[in-house]
Amino acid sequence: MSSSAGSFEWAVFAAVVVGVMAVDLALLGKSGRHMSFREAAVRSLFNVAAGLAFAGFVWWRLGRDLSASYLVAYLVEESLSVDNLFVFLVIFNYFKLSESRQHRVLTWGVAGAVVMRGLFIFAGSALLHRFHWMTYVFGVFLIYTGLKLALRKQDTAVDPEDNVALKLARRFLKTTDEYDGDHFSLVKGGVRHATPLFLVLVVIEVTDLLFAVDSVPAVLAVSKDVYVVYTSNIMAILGLRALYFVLSGMMNRFHHLGTGLSLILIFIGVKMAIVHFVKIPSLVSLGVIVVVLTGAIVLSLLRPRQSVAGKSES
Repeated sequence: MSSSAGSFEWAVFAAVVVGVMAVDLALLGKSGRHMSFREAAVRSLFNVAAGLAFAGFVWWRLGRDLSASYLVAYLVEESLSVDNLFVFLVIFNYFKLSESRQHRVLTWGVAGAVVMRGLFIFAGSALLHRFHWMTYVFGVFLIYTGLKLALRKQDTAVDPEDNVALKLARRFLKTTDEYDGDHFSLVKGGVRHATPLFLVLVVIEVTDLLFAVDSVPAVLAVSKDVYVVYTSNIMAILGLRALYFVLSGMMNRFHHLGTGLSLILIFIGVKMAIVHFVKIPSLVSLGVIVVVLTGAIVLSLLRPRQSVAGKSES
């Protein structure tokens, strides 16, 4: 494992994370009440601003190249997270969670993601450092994932009941269909039972774990520096809760985003697979990702799903 950062850089990162969470909680409201679209947008912009500002700190301490790599990894993680939020929306709607319960699950989900991403990133970085041929394995895997995402049917429904983690939780845990406010468990007949809210949290955490299998190799393809990879990952994850409430009412409008994400994964996979022969500069990667994401969003807005369907029927 390699890192250009010292104890000072890690300490600043920890302070930034704590500061962002404190500002989000103290100035922008607690999670137990309704979050309007405007408030969610302000929170998202604040988190994005913090993530981009941290790139300036990386530039100052570690140089332009690592700062550019940070921005690329940050954009990759942020854009891939959007696709993950679609799954969260389906799960929350399936379990008919109120907004306060969605807040609670997302808060704990983000906390779990911070820990799991750290484990995945350090393990992946150690593999690449010890076995250089794993670079080709990760590259091919990303290309395969991108192709699979590109060929995925847009109208394919996600059924939470098919989730293996949900089935195992119901099999090995005492569960109940009753909610107890925003609690994850309740006592019935002297026995503690897991509420549906806990089952949702299990599904969310496992979903994010599976998502990390795609996203961690993607950011490791951008940089082998553990500091750059981990900080960009966490700074992107911190804004997921607010981003969810921004996009929850308009996710269906970005129906071309999946195609854009698949192109990004394929591009990064190719970049990783040919790294020993052709090295693509981080600034070039940044430009490609920005262009692809912008194009996917603009195309989705210009060609709504309804009009596309209408043309296909005529």
